[in-house]
Amino acid sequence: MTAVSIAAATDVRGCATEPLKADDNHDHFFWTYTEEPHRTRRQAIIKAHPEVTKLCGPEPLTKYLVFLVVVLQVSCAYLLRNTPFLSLPFFLTAYIVGATANQNLFLAIHEISHNLAFRSPTANRLYAIFANLPIGLPYSAAFRPYHLTHHKSLGVDGLDTDLPTALEAFFLDSILGKAFFCTFQIIFYAVRPMMVYKLPLTQIHLLNIAVQVAFDAVLYKIAGGRAIMYLLLSSFLAGSLHPCAGHFIAEHYVFEKLPASARESSLLAPLPETFSYYGPLNVLTYNVGLHNEHHDFPAIPWTRLPVLHEMAKEFYQDLPHHKSWIYVIWQFVWDEEVGLWCRVKRKEGGRKVGAGTGWREDELGANEMCKQIPGVK
Repeated sequence: MTAVSIAAATDVRGCATEPLKADDNHDHFFWTYTEEPHRTRRQAIIKAHPEVTKLCGPEPLTKYLVFLVVVLQVSCAYLLRNTPFLSLPFFLTAYIVGATANQNLFLAIHEISHNLAFRSPTANRLYAIFANLPIGLPYSAAFRPYHLTHHKSLGVDGLDTDLPTALEAFFLDSILGKAFFCTFQIIFYAVRPMMVYKLPLTQIHLLNIAVQVAFDAVLYKIAGGRAIMYLLLSSFLAGSLHPCAGHFIAEHYVFEKLPASARESSLLAPLPETFSYYGPLNVLTYNVGLHNEHHDFPAIPWTRLPVLHEMAKEFYQDLPHHKSWIYVIWQFVWDEEVGLWCRVKRKEGGRKVGAGTGWREDELGANEMCKQIPGVK
């Protein structure tokens, strides 16, 4: 990662004006009392480059790529129907092809959650359910409100379910603990949101469950249990020790080397809390590595995020970033100064501090209505 200054307050590119503080009575996260940085930078970029708003809107290519990957995964599942589960061909196919494909589908659902496949919000909800099929478990309907809350309430304790809990950070604060987290992080990301707050059950949730159960039943009848196991193993490996899974950690964990006093010193400015990755694996993952760019403009699709980066390069070129997701996982596990405590948290979101209005629902995706989205907080 590139160096980041921690000696003085940053400007709109760093989007921080007050120091981080540590809540020593509770945990060792980086606590800040400023608004989240992305809406501030978004407004600054729009002011400097008003043409950036023309990049917003759906990307037609997404639906075709999703269709091809779904067909690929269903085909692999069918072809492996007679291959022993505990065999090298089965595992290698699941790791190399299946995990990469299902990570791609995870991130396709991420794109679709921002209404970036179709203009119609309903069409996006339905296509996300289709993209969900090779994952094996119903996921897309619940992911959307939790993910939009992650955007709207970035770092807010008790709302942003991307944040590890203090319990996780305490028990996994070791090399073995971090290795366990990286190996099973897909389970943490699946279970943690339900422990933080519960979503209202809507018709789209019920449809997601019904369609997934029906698909699994049909696949089981046609191809047997090994086909189902292939899809489930692919999903597990996609969020385990897989190169593409590095994005889960790279996006918001703070990797900068800090002095021991950094958590309580009033002289230090807050660190950036979102980090981009500029590397070849973006090709397989809908450019999710351009994560600062995505958080600044959730309504810009994956194909146009590089255009945003070049257009507003002066806002991004000095921000710390990653060059390798594999190294991210390696450093996260082995570096004693990096771990689950290395996340920025806030008690109040940008909606409540800094006299800001915070994110509106219609800014969280393309063609989003300016009204409350069920489950988004």
